[in-house]
Amino acid sequence: MRKLLGVAFLVLLTAPFAFGQCSDTDKQKLEAFDRAWGDAGQKGDQAFLQNVYADDYMNMTPAGGFNRTRAIENAVRGAERNKANPNPDRISHDYYIITCGPNTATITHRNVIVARVNGKDEKFYSRGVHFLEKRGNDWRVVSDAGGPLSDEGQILYMEREWNDADKKHDIAWFERNYDDDASDISSRNGAIHSKAEVLASIKTDKAVMDSMELSDMNVRVEGNTAVVTGINHVTGRDDKGVAFDRRVRFTDTLVKRDGRWLVMATQGTLIQ
Repeated sequence: MRKLLGVAFLVLLTAPFAFGQCSDTDKQKLEAFDRAWGDAGQKGDQAFLQNVYADDYMNMTPAGGFNRTRAIENAVRGAERNKANPNPDRISHDYYIITCGPNTATITHRNVIVARVNGKDEKFYSRGVHFLEKRGNDWRVVSDAGGPLSDEGQILYMEREWNDADKKHDIAWFERNYDDDASDISSRNGAIHSKAEVLASIKTDKAVMDSMELSDMNVRVEGNTAVVTGINHVTGRDDKGVAFDRRVRFTDTLVKRDGRWLVMATQGTLIQ
């Protein structure tokens, strides 16, 4: 059985690094920079990319590094291939974590790639890590790394998606990601609910979640089955407007079907 202790990985997903503090404005500007860079890469905008990469840029991929010139050439060639493809790959970025100091910054995020495979769309996931320095008054990318997400990494991000879906009452997420035979055991009263009952309850749920924070995460994968344990700290107001503050230790069981992880069972226990 492969095992990933999610503590170290979750630190990367949820906490700022110790060596720098960014204001919200700094983070917004750096995220905008990263998204503009991604758009320019998709379009093959060579002029824009010239102002993104530092002269001494080096990519640190597992397959071997390459420099600024190669990075721009790769982007231009990729854009040309996409223009000739009636179903080009679509790339989006989410779950940004940004830290910075006066002259250095680190940007990390998940990449979601939607590609056409055998006539149907499939999703692939990777993680990007970018290192920037101030050159003059402008940010420049000096290096980046990253690679495909393991099953464990995909599941840790899925747990974050799950919290986001709970906060937004996003019924579509549960329709997509709960197995048809899923069971959901309530942490409040121990009642067991089917997928259909979970979907019905979301439609009528008036509770408001102000914050949901994961910790103590542990993911174990064996074949097409995974078990996740962790703690979810939830604050908000119930359907009567009464404030609550709950910490729930949970166990989630997932199965992999047709290349996708689905929730088969979830159970939570209230803790102090």
